Amino acid sequence: MPVSDLRQSYEKNVLLEETAAASPIEQFRLWFDEALAAKVPEPNAMTLATVDSAGQPSARTVLIKGYDARGFVFFTNYASRKGHDLQVNPRAALLFFWQPLERQVRIEGLIEKVAPEESDAYFHSRPLGSRLGAWASEQSQPVTRAELEAREQTFRDRYGDQPPRPPHWGGYRLVPTVFEFWQGRPSRLHDRLRYLPDSQGGWIIDRLSP
Repeated sequence: MPVSDLRQSYEKNVLLEETAAASPIEQFRLWFDEALAAKVPEPNAMTLATVDSAGQPSARTVLIKGYDARGFVFFTNYASRKGHDLQVNPRAALLFFWQPLERQVRIEGLIEKVAPEESDAYFHSRPLGSRLGAWASEQSQPVTRAELEAREQTFRDRYGDQPPRPPHWGGYRLVPTVFEFWQGRPSRLHDRLRYLPDSQGGWIIDRLSP
């Protein structure tokens, strides 16, 4: 089948202004819980898009590790490509795609580092292999498999089963400025509800053309 002939009709649900939550965080929570209940594979996976100092965008899949009214948290190597992008341009976009539910959530906002104590707490909750991997990987730099495995062994020998958090590794929080909730509908007449902040600390909801 030609790629141009691949298509799917979306017919599972609707998203209406009168039933949407007043808060985008609450609407996200409702949809995230439904993705968990539906056993969507890795519902916490999200695309993170960043832009470097030359205006070149890049995107990759990362895992959300927490969210609340303050924003959405993920962890990474600060010296990675995304880390360098976020240092020079502390703005980013997130995309959740829950295909079995025919839903997307887009979030744009400002980036800040989480407190060191928050990074410490999450780092020490990770499996040992992941903690050692944070030391071994000079993320986004060229490396051979043999070099990577040798580095992992070096840090395993050095720290045993109690590696401290590397100074180059920690968390970021995206502080949202825009949310968009997308629900697939038949005939490509999809529901798109956008949340924008108002001047009183609340949110304005409007509908976008599909």
